[in-house]
Amino acid sequence: MITSPAVPRVHIATDHAGMELSAHLVSHLTQKGYDVVDHGPREFDPLDDYPSFCINAALAVVADQQAGMHALGIVLGGSGNGEQIAANKVKGARVALAWNHATATLAREHNDANVVAIGGRRHSVEEATGIAEAFLQESFTNEERHIRRIAQIAAYEGR
Repeated sequence: MITSPAVPRVHIATDHAGMELSAHLVSHLTQKGYDVVDHGPREFDPLDDYPSFCINAALAVVADQQAGMHALGIVLGGSGNGEQIAANKVKGARVALAWNHATATLAREHNDANVVAIGGRRHSVEEATGIAEAFLQESFTNEERHIRRIAQIAAYEGR
């Protein structure tokens, strides 16, 4: 059980297509009081290999949660698809691709997603910021049906 403050630590990673959005979110969320950890990249490279950045962010979220910290993650890319796929390879990561406020909140409420993927080339900065904030501010419902379903996924993941 996570017993840390209401405001989660946020682990963020991107590929080259999401670098401007990532920089904005790091600044914006820090100003709002979030403890933001940037997993890179640090400089623009149109040929970067995003999986390592996204996997590292997901690993950090899972490690923090296992240590009892309230932590969530954000992975960004052009569409968010590849970043979601990479981060979902981390055992214990539940990464949801969100394209609006509703999908971001449902990912937390129903799936207890701990990382959100957002397509930086699919939204304005304002829209993407709203999606990220909706995700970070929502809680898991703890309804039995959702707990049961997440456990089924975790059991398969542990094979």
